[in-house]
Parts: sequence; structure tokens; C-alpha cells
Amino acid sequence: MADRVVGVDVGGTFTDVTLLVDGELVTAKVPSTEDQSEGVMAGIEKACSDAGIAPDELDEFSHAMTVSVNALLEESGAKTALVTTEGFRDVLEIGRQDRPALYDLEAEKPTPLVPRRRRYEVAERTTTEGIERPVDEADVRRVAEEIREDGAEAVAVSLLHAYAHPENERRVVRILREELDVPVSASHEVLGEFREYERTSTTVVDAYVRPAIDRYIGHLSERASEAGVPQPRIMQANGGITDAKAVRQNAVLTVLSGPAAGVVGANAMAGDSGDEPNSGLVTFDMGGTSSDVSLVRDGEVERTTDGSISDRPIKTPLVDIETVGAGGGSIAWVDSGGALRIGPRSAGAEPGPACYGRGGTEPTVTDANLVLGYIGSSTSLGGELSLDEQAAHDALADLAEEAGMDGPVEAARGVYRVANANMTRAIRSVTVERGFDPRKFGLVAFGGAGPMHAVSIADNLDMDRVVIPRASGVLSAYGLLAADEKQDAVRTFQRSLDSVDPDAVDEVYSELEDRVLTEVSDGERAAIEYSADLSYAGQSFELTVDVGESFDPADAERRFAEAHEVAYGYRMDEPVHLVNCRVSATIARDDPDIRYQSGGDPLKGTREATFEDGVYETPVLHREKLAPGRSVEGPAVIEQDESTVVIPPAWDVRVREDGALVSEVGEE
Repeated sequence: MADRVVGVDVGGTFTDVTLLVDGELVTAKVPSTEDQSEGVMAGIEKACSDAGIAPDELDEFSHAMTVSVNALLEESGAKTALVTTEGFRDVLEIGRQDRPALYDLEAEKPTPLVPRRRRYEVAERTTTEGIERPVDEADVRRVAEEIREDGAEAVAVSLLHAYAHPENERRVVRILREELDVPVSASHEVLGEFREYERTSTTVVDAYVRPAIDRYIGHLSERASEAGVPQPRIMQANGGITDAKAVRQNAVLTVLSGPAAGVVGANAMAGDSGDEPNSGLVTFDMGGTSSDVSLVRDGEVERTTDGSISDRPIKTPLVDIETVGAGGGSIAWVDSGGALRIGPRSAGAEPGPACYGRGGTEPTVTDANLVLGYIGSSTSLGGELSLDEQAAHDALADLAEEAGMDGPVEAARGVYRVANANMTRAIRSVTVERGFDPRKFGLVAFGGAGPMHAVSIADNLDMDRVVIPRASGVLSAYGLLAADEKQDAVRTFQRSLDSVDPDAVDEVYSELEDRVLTEVSDGERAAIEYSADLSYAGQSFELTVDVGESFDPADAERRFAEAHEVAYGYRMDEPVHLVNCRVSATIARDDPDIRYQSGGDPLKGTREATFEDGVYETPVLHREKLAPGRSVEGPAVIEQDESTVVIPPAWDVRVREDGALVSEVGEE
């Protein structure tokens, strides 16, 4: 690893920075900005200043961002056109013909990102067997002229069965790129898989966010060059790093890049600890606007190809993350039935929670934590932002009056409980609902607000161990320093394993391998992994299993049966079908070598903090002065610039050699 590397993760409220300089870890947290590149460079400058180096002395710069997911959530992406096969323009609206809520007669599906008037058809016909009707180039040029006149800013092309035979789609894309001065996304390049709706949706998402990603990375690259900072390498949703050029050409890869970096960081700092008795880890990232949970099993981050944003399918490989709208900036409110609710609306960075003193008046989770004493009025978020305790009390008092509660403290306790309940449900969704017992997992807490809530959430789930890594408040940024370089490729190749030609399958794998090796920075250093999506005959879903470099149908069937039994508790005496071939290329990165040093008296003072069983005069400790091996009994509050750890009564915490805090239920 280079000697001086920086990772920057942009969140909804704060931009987090981790800087590693010759083994010393320096962190920074600055407010996010409307033009995210401004906050990114401000964070780099602050971290470099704290480390005593200039930005132009950096060797490497890795970055995770929210540009694409914001465009999707806010529906603020490019004016996009869709070109598809004649008769298939309504695939986006038909979808899977399922209802968002089975018994809700007024439930509505999300509005398609491309309205019907900007969906264009071309006369062509491709089947799984080949091209039946070649595309008419004059027809495509006519469509190009209509797109130009409509003023589209991006184009998605998704022709029927282009995953199997992309010749017609290649012709359409070539002509559109010749005729139009806008980015054109092709489904066979974005997602070479069957299922027309998912492939079309993913291609449309790529086109929809691509101009915003291109502009943002362009601005950031210019700012980096002006400051002498290396060009950014970008975190993908699959948990791997790639260069900026790759994501400018395939923008859908950046969706959920920040949360993916957090899971990678949690696995790097907690998963390899060697003293974890549990079968795995649940990662819990609570930031300013949302909370993300995920699983790590057998030291490997869980991944999926069935993601979605705002109910819009995205089938590219991504870290399997469950998100709920409960973060530090989430606004508390009372619904029409008088129940207390949290989020999904957030105060964001501007004006922020009421306690930020920036004009916000609505009560948030952060305001509740301040009223409860988990953070104090003298606490400075990010080392700079001081808090207004009276403003928080006023906001919670208004909420208490509306909800019929007895004052701001009771309202704050209610907000804390409801927020924890929301996050507890999210953890159950990735454990209990998938057949895993959360009691056998450790909880890894990070994000600006995660360590304040983690132990109470673990208590709710009967989990007996919580790990709060060092730099937990900026762990997603740390994950950028630990992430491997990674590229994925997939192609649908549907065959029954009873009759499949192994040589034909190997040929597909060889083509995919050539593709990923050209996309990584050094093909000779890349480790190649081969996997296959398999299903029983008649099943509408697949399981992904590892296969060898030389495809063996019998071995693949055995692996699938074992995986099916683990996932669903049984195996079937039915033919097994090969559906998709997958190849991944990974260039492993050495884990950062970080020294942890501490010294001095960690006690900063005491303050009253309200817990479930009463109010305690609680010691407040400085985290960076807690020496390895030291143990602290709860209740306790442990502060650092980027986050605060809350240890309730009946729990203890000890300091590991690497500076991580491990909290466990205290001895009776």
C-alpha cells in the first residue's frame, strides 16, 4: 500500500475523511455541500492540515459518493430516452405486474424514469436463437432525430434478447452515438442477463444518472488536479474499487457505493479480529439520514444481484444492504393516529437538527440524544460544530405537546426507542427473515450515530457482543483504504446440466474472463473467481455457487444442492439448470497497517444521562486516551470527534489492541 492514502465518503449530512500517513490514522468530518466536490476537497485539506502534510503529497485518493442514489431518490436525473424493440415500449410500466401492497387499493408503483412519450421503438426481432429481423439503419436514424428534437440528455437502449445476441443492439447503439451528442447506455454492456424488465430498468438507471456522474467526476477531477491530489478511484456498489473512467462509462456501478464501503471497512476492522466467537457479523451504519445493515459470514461480505432503489430494480452485483430511513438527522413526527414516527424525512446538513443552531426547528434523533445526555452541549461534532442544547429542548417540547407526552425528556426517550425499533426490524430482516439467528452474530457499529444506539439495539435482539471499530464515525471512508480492486461480468447461458456441453460453458467463462481482465489495472495480479447462477427446473429464482475454472456439471449440481439445503432447508430430486455465468477479477489490497497509541487520563468529566431504568451521573471518557486492555463498566459515554459511544448500565466495554471497543453484557 502507498504510504499516504486518503479515503473520502460523502453522506447526506457529513463528508467523512480518513487519511493514513506512514501508519498514523487521521480523520476528519466536514459538512456535505450541494456540490459534493467542494466538501470532498475541504475534507481532504482539513485532514492533510491536521496531519501536517500538503494535499499534493498524497499518493492515492479513493472516493465513495451519493450522486447517483440522490438522483434516483429525488428523481433529479437526466432527461432520458429509451429505445427498445417494437411492441415493448411499456416494459418499464408493466414490470412484473405485482402490487406494491397486496391489500392497498390505492397503492401506486413508482413513476417510470422515462415517460411513455420518450420511449421509442425500432423494428427488429431477436430471439434466444439468433437474429430473425435485422435492424433498419434508416429507422434508427429517424428515431435519433426524434430524440434530438425532444432534447433528451441521455439514451438507454434495451432490445429484446440482446443479452443472447447483441448484434442488432450494437448497430442501434453505434448509430445513436454517431448521431447524438449525449451518452448512450446499451443493455448488453450494462447487464448481459435475461429478464427484460430488470435488464431494461438497470440500463435506464445507468442512463438516468450517467450525466450527473460524469459532471461530478469531471468537477472533482479538476479540483483534485488543481490541488495536486491524485485522480480519484471510485468505490462501486459491489464493494470494489475501480478507476473514474470505468464509472463514467457505467454509472450504475456507483449506486450505494458509500454504504458498500462501510461494510468493507467493518469487515476489515472487526471481521479479522480473531477473538470473535460468533458465526459472523451484522454491520450497522447509522449516518445522518439513514441506517444501513448488512451481513458478513465466514469473513466474506454478503453480495446480491437483486437490489433496488425506490422500487426500481438494479441487477448489477452489489453489497447486500438493508436501508431504513432512520439517521441522526431523521425528523420525529406524530401521525394521524397519534403514534410517534421517525423519518424518512431528514433535516440534512442544512439546516440540520435544531441543536445545530442553523435555523432548524423540527425535532430529530440527534436532538433526542442531546436531551437524553448521550451527547453534551460541549460536544463538538466533527471537532468543530458546537451544539445548542436549549434549541433541542424546545424542539422536543413541541413534539411532546403534540404527542401528549410529559415534557421533552419523555419525548426524547420515545424518539430513541422508535428509532431503535426501526433499526432492530432492519437487522431482523437480514438475519431472522433469512434463517440466521442474530444471537450468534456480533454487531459492528459505525457511522456518526451508530455507536450511540448499537448496544441498546443489541440488547433488544439478545445479541451479547458489540464491536465499535476505531474511527467508527468515519468507517465508510476507512473502508475505501481497505477495499480491493474488483470487476464483475455476467452472461446468461441457459442450459440443463443434464445436457450442457462443458466446453461451451468454458468458452463463455473465457470470454467473460477476458472482459474483466481488460477492466482491471493489472490483469497479471488479478485473482479470477468463477460462479454460476443455478436453479431447479421450474424455479423463478436462482442461487449463485462457486465453480471451478473448468466447468464440471456434476460438481456444480452438487454445490447447488448443498446451497439450496442451507438456504431453504431441503433439496429436490429435479433437474438443475444453468442460468447465468459470472466471473470476477480481484486485485487484493493489503490491509492498512495502523498504529494505535493512547495515553493520559481519559476522564473528561460527568453528566446526567437518561437510560431505560433511570437517570445516572455518567462518566464521559475521551476515546483516544483509553489504553488497550482497559475495561470500563456501564453506564459510560465515550467521545471522539466523529462519533460518541453510549454504554448503558449492565454492559461493559474493553479496549482491544487495535483501539476497537468491544462491549459485552456485564457479569452478574
